Amino acid sequence: MVNYRCNAACRHCLYACSPSRHSGYITQEKTEYICDLLVKGRIGSVHIGGGEPFLDFEGLLTVIRCLVKAGIQLDYIETNAFWASKGPHDPVTSEHIHILKNEGVEALCISIDPFHAEYIPWAYPIDLAQICEKQGMGYFLWKEECLKALSRLDRNKRHAKKEIEAALGGDYIARTAAAYGIRLGGRAVNIEEEYGSYKSAADLLDGSPCFALLSTGHFHVDMDGYFIPPGCTGLRLPLDEVLAGTKNGNYPVFESLFTGGIAALWDLAAAQGFSADKKGYPSKCNLCFHIRKFLAAKGYAELDEDFYAEALRYY
Repeated sequence: MVNYRCNAACRHCLYACSPSRHSGYITQEKTEYICDLLVKGRIGSVHIGGGEPFLDFEGLLTVIRCLVKAGIQLDYIETNAFWASKGPHDPVTSEHIHILKNEGVEALCISIDPFHAEYIPWAYPIDLAQICEKQGMGYFLWKEECLKALSRLDRNKRHAKKEIEAALGGDYIARTAAAYGIRLGGRAVNIEEEYGSYKSAADLLDGSPCFALLSTGHFHVDMDGYFIPPGCTGLRLPLDEVLAGTKNGNYPVFESLFTGGIAALWDLAAAQGFSADKKGYPSKCNLCFHIRKFLAAKGYAELDEDFYAEALRYY
């Protein structure tokens, strides 16, 4: 994750990226440091995401060159295609693709769905795909199956929620989320809270350890060098400590979840004044999100306070 800043604030964004997140971009020094750690951890390939990686094209090229130097394969780069706004024959966009090919980039993952359509005219990803085809750049549209629904919308403009509801139906948010198969974390907690059924906190408390916190099947490393578990965004640990092993007691929130699940996290928060919402929560993970949001204000090192505030904005 080369940045947290994005020109969009999509409803399903797991990392709660937005135009108001800090504008920094990963540095060469930090990228080289992360690459060294990934090599030590025997990670042979990565993809680049954000935020929106193409907000700083020169910074993106620096990251690519660091990966090449470290011998780490780049599978693809994610983008919402905002930079392909001049049509399928734009020479600037074509030049960007040409440069990326020369740097060894083999594929782009181009976002296209009703959530992105609130911020990016859906013509942009289609035009970028056409340019990729002409230049011999690999790409895939994520999610291509949304094209049929998007064809009911003007391809050349952004669309407000009410416009999309009128064209696709009032439940398009829930249907799109289900089609994505997304984890309802990050900004998507709002989707679950709007469309989910609620249970009391007592019914959701579970003492089963959350072993997914240490999963390396599809984890992320952010621009500051933090390891972020696959689905549990808002929690983070320094990547170097993840590789070397953390000391007991340094990360109480993480340790509570890993050893005693949501029940242990509840105990930690209740001792500091947390009380459950009377209306309940749509899932155990949603309850966990709100407990962690409460604890983030207490200064726990493994919790990103900005993330929790951003996750509940732009809805």
